[in-house]
Amino acid sequence: MGSEYKTDKDKFKEFDKKLIFWQIICILICFVLVIYLFLIMVVDIKKYRNQAKRQRTVKGFVMRGTIVDRNGIKLASDKTSFDVYAHQEYYDHTPNELAGILAPILNLNKNKLAKELAKDQKIIVLKKDVPRLTAQRIRQLQLREISLGKKNERVYPQGTMAAHILGYYNSDADVAAGVELTAKKDLEEVEQNVNFERTPDGDIIYEVNTDPAATTAPLRGKSIMLTIDSAIQHVCEVELNKVVREKRALRGTVIVMNPRNGEILGYAVNPTYNPNNYKKATLTQLTNWTLSDVFEPGSTFKVLTIASAIENGRITENSKILDTGKLDIDKWTIKNYDYAAHPHPGIIDLYYLFEHSSNVGSAKVALMMTKQEHYNVLKRFGIGEKTGIDLPGESRGLIPDYKEWHKSTHASIGYGYSVSVTAIQMASAISAIANNGVKVTPHVIKYSPEQADEKIKYNQVMQPETAQSVTKLLAGSIGRSKSPVNLDGYQVAAKTGTARKSENGSYTNKLVTSIIGYFPASNPQVLIYVVIDSPSKGELWGSTVAAPVFREVALQTARIMNIAPDKQFKK
Repeated sequence: MGSEYKTDKDKFKEFDKKLIFWQIICILICFVLVIYLFLIMVVDIKKYRNQAKRQRTVKGFVMRGTIVDRNGIKLASDKTSFDVYAHQEYYDHTPNELAGILAPILNLNKNKLAKELAKDQKIIVLKKDVPRLTAQRIRQLQLREISLGKKNERVYPQGTMAAHILGYYNSDADVAAGVELTAKKDLEEVEQNVNFERTPDGDIIYEVNTDPAATTAPLRGKSIMLTIDSAIQHVCEVELNKVVREKRALRGTVIVMNPRNGEILGYAVNPTYNPNNYKKATLTQLTNWTLSDVFEPGSTFKVLTIASAIENGRITENSKILDTGKLDIDKWTIKNYDYAAHPHPGIIDLYYLFEHSSNVGSAKVALMMTKQEHYNVLKRFGIGEKTGIDLPGESRGLIPDYKEWHKSTHASIGYGYSVSVTAIQMASAISAIANNGVKVTPHVIKYSPEQADEKIKYNQVMQPETAQSVTKLLAGSIGRSKSPVNLDGYQVAAKTGTARKSENGSYTNKLVTSIIGYFPASNPQVLIYVVIDSPSKGELWGSTVAAPVFREVALQTARIMNIAPDKQFKK
């Protein structure tokens, strides 16, 4: 008996030891837990409160900023729309019952809607882009199984106007083009965002500092003002579309620019599209080819050749050249376009060179310069470089390094071949001549003074005297010609161009017709560049296709801007 009791006593002692051990463990765990809770509730209280607050906090609904022209005319803005969803797990009605309720409101076929509602999906999209009034009618039904997703819809009230400048914006995919892309940050930036808290059910938690109006009112990004004048833009588009249609051309552009400050006043591109329905447009319609595609400019480039030669001191405005009508270089024959009618013009001045667009004269002037001299001035004009315009998709253009020039290459560059430009690059280069030798970054957004200092560059690319000499020559050649751009009341400094297009390394019968110029020549305020690509009906010259467009745009622009005539300008 005694030994048995001793054994039981030992067992109880062993049990007591284990019990004490586990009691100590539980106490330690409780102690650690108390310390942890103390840290959360006392020491790190701000951190966890903020974390909880962030989980409940939502940002106010932000609408993209409005885009307006220089006169405040609205070109792009946001409209609130809604997507309608059905949540199958919350169905209080059968699909047929729901379809009967919603079909008349959503303007959908009842049977098709019922099939959609019967799909085995947790969330079913019933209709997208529903207007506000329709959304209000749905809300009033208080259907637990139906929810509304609020979103921005970008609208362009002027339709196709300035489509390639504005671009488009898709809020679902966050895809944009044009100014919608380059000004994205500003258009979506709000000066003071409004954050507020919601419960898990979506109800707003109102605190002392919560502004009830701010929780429901949408926030707007910054508005963007463009340099575009809608009246001038309208004229450009009407005249461009008319000539493309009448001449059965492939495409075209009209660029109107203030050479003094680089502001683009009108920028028409054909083919075009409607940004409201950009998804239906083709890639050709969506592409701003005036920025991305390059072409040989032809005779308009002679302006830069003469400017380069005067700048390099190889000629003056009074220089004369022997024009032989044709010229053989490196087994190539350079001919004037009117060689059949005027086979040997003889000694010509620079007025004649511009007026009659002498290829031989321009080639000879180019060859008076060294290759490096000619190349360096063209590079200063921005040939082969991006202009820095505030639109996406700009190309550099093409100009071979002067070390690779043959004599024939050098000569052909003199009259606008063997070098390729973009339309905006050519407009930027000639604007420097109109602006006393200062090239200004072309732009379509009106910047604040602080932004302008950063984004708009002023570069003196040639001496003012050189620019003034070229202007005098251009205005004088137009003044004594029968060109359509010889305007009453205004001296116009301009040059036409007609260039054959090359495909797969050989020249075709297709043409690029163009004209570039500015006025009033005594105080240039407007530069206009017209390019009509591949016209196929009627007389196909820069003077017959592009020049009439220039004339009409110039006259209308002068009227819109109230530009004073400069009859006192001296040749």
